[in-house]
Amino acid sequence: MTSHQTTQTMKPATAAKKLGVYLEATPAEFQEGVVSRSELNALQTDPPQWLEDLRRTGPHPRPVVAAKLGISIAGLARGGISEALTTEQIDALKQDNPEWLRKERATQAEVRKESVRIKEKNKEKSAQQADEPRGPRS
Repeated sequence: MTSHQTTQTMKPATAAKKLGVYLEATPAEFQEGVVSRSELNALQTDPPQWLEDLRRTGPHPRPVVAAKLGISIAGLARGGISEALTTEQIDALKQDNPEWLRKERATQAEVRKESVRIKEKNKEKSAQQADEPRGPRS
């Protein structure tokens, strides 16, 4: 009996998400086909010029825009940003530093601080439980 291995493929939208690029800005042949796992790995290890350009100048998908601005995706929506932005547009927003962006950055900083506090609290709790002697088993 021979084992038959099928090639794992994904939709272009999934591949674009894994590559961190905006699907609508990719070449037509990328958007229309399917991407195999080996093709995705090749794109990641040796990106073609179009991929390098997209990563450098955009347009960028919302998760990348949010990360570059230091806010959440929900914060983008609250700020009225629903479309992909180029690196130039992101830089202009950073320079203008509108009130909504300052507010969202402050909110994000609080969320990060709270996450660290909870992590530390859980770590202490785990350490205390590890130190407690275990009772006899019945």
